[in-house]
Amino acid sequence: MARIPKLFQPVSFRSVEARNRIVVSPMCQYSAIDGLGQDWHIQNLGAKAMGGAGIVFTEATHVSPAARITAHCLGLWNDGHEAFMKRLVALIEYGGAVPAIQIAHAGRKASQTQPWKGDGFVAPDAADGWLPVAPSPLPFAPDRPAPHELTAGEIAAIVGDFAATTARARRAGFRIVELHAAHGYLLHQFLSPVSNHRTDAYGGDLANRARIVMEAIDAMRAEWPDDLPFFVRLSCTDWIEGGFDADQAVTLCRWLAARGDVDLIDSSTGGISPQQRIPSIHPGYQVPFAERIRREAGIATGAVGMIREPELAAEIVANERADLVFLARALLADPAWPIRAAQHFGLPVDLVPQYQRALV
Repeated sequence: MARIPKLFQPVSFRSVEARNRIVVSPMCQYSAIDGLGQDWHIQNLGAKAMGGAGIVFTEATHVSPAARITAHCLGLWNDGHEAFMKRLVALIEYGGAVPAIQIAHAGRKASQTQPWKGDGFVAPDAADGWLPVAPSPLPFAPDRPAPHELTAGEIAAIVGDFAATTARARRAGFRIVELHAAHGYLLHQFLSPVSNHRTDAYGGDLANRARIVMEAIDAMRAEWPDDLPFFVRLSCTDWIEGGFDADQAVTLCRWLAARGDVDLIDSSTGGISPQQRIPSIHPGYQVPFAERIRREAGIATGAVGMIREPELAAEIVANERADLVFLARALLADPAWPIRAAQHFGLPVDLVPQYQRALV
């Protein structure tokens, strides 16, 4: 039998073991009704669990109606949502994958249309629209109104929302939770000088700008068992001069590593402003950020960004540039990508019995 590449070797975080190091990255589907998942979500993530991934993340799951990117985004703030998530967890586990959830707040990037309807802003006085909130009253784009600047009390309430959603995620049976602090959404907005012009305890130097991230982790960890892993998705650079950059990301990740309760940094980039300028977009272009954080901050990382070929995914893990690879577009195109990648390397595949005879 062929030697098993590290990509297909089991990996453990705390008490949780995944069968391989391939992760279904959170991918928004904009297809929920009042935050409640539908058949679309069942078939979408079920197919990816049956396709052989080690860890399957829900899309960004929002902590309140106002936290959503669109009126059609997934949420977890009521009992109906929790019941749906239990069903989704059971399906992912049946497929042999670890069920994981990303918990999010859109901040100033909220109240948008579904992307296939123009990717625009929905006015606060329109149906399915509301006024976004943010650390500072700075709009994401010139054609949008200034968001509401959060007070200290409102920040505390949002931190409480993150904790409440985490408690529901625990009861639903998820085994990994991820805090979304990337892609220009609320916690990233606090981290970045581009969007955070506050002069109180939540603005100014990096420690203050990271305060809400630390408070959210504290609140979520209080609801999340010690034996279950906790990930943080981070945009490691804004791709804007004077914004949040790789040096600050390393510093922040050192702080997160020192806490002892964060297990992995899901290392992405960008999203804070339309003014970002990415020098080159190509397969693996964000991997160096995961590699640097892993090396300099001493914490496990996940690599993202146009990772489509099995050889690239295997190389990233084999050379310890990251501990996991998060795939998105590749799995949209082929939910069975992990099965095909295993076959590419001449490996046996771990399949649900319904697929076993046909695909082995």
